[in-house]
Amino acid sequence: MAQFLAVYTGTPEARTASEWEALPADEMQAREAKGMAEWGAWMERNAHRIVLAGGPLGPTKRASSAGIEDTRNNLVGFVVIEAEDHAQAAALFAGHPHFAIFPGDAVEIMECLPVPTR
Repeated sequence: MAQFLAVYTGTPEARTASEWEALPADEMQAREAKGMAEWGAWMERNAHRIVLAGGPLGPTKRASSAGIEDTRNNLVGFVVIEAEDHAQAAALFAGHPHFAIFPGDAVEIMECLPVPTR
């Protein structure tokens, strides 16, 4: 089995398009509760595939030859899973609550390749 890093992305445009901020407080709380329940169900259904449960991501710093600075990106969370191939890994995220209920943008899935050796 191969391992895959799945990163949850969120953009201001996706949040705006979902009209999440305009929801009445009680409706937002209901959607959050439904979303967390469905996310938990997704985690349970796929527990045999989850290598690292991951979680939300906080503020970002960028380290480069120019130094260290604060930066922004669209990464909001991650999980590491196992699957037979890339297509199977991606299929696990079809209809995921991150974007089906919450105002998330997408889930990007990439294979974790071995470090090249000499």
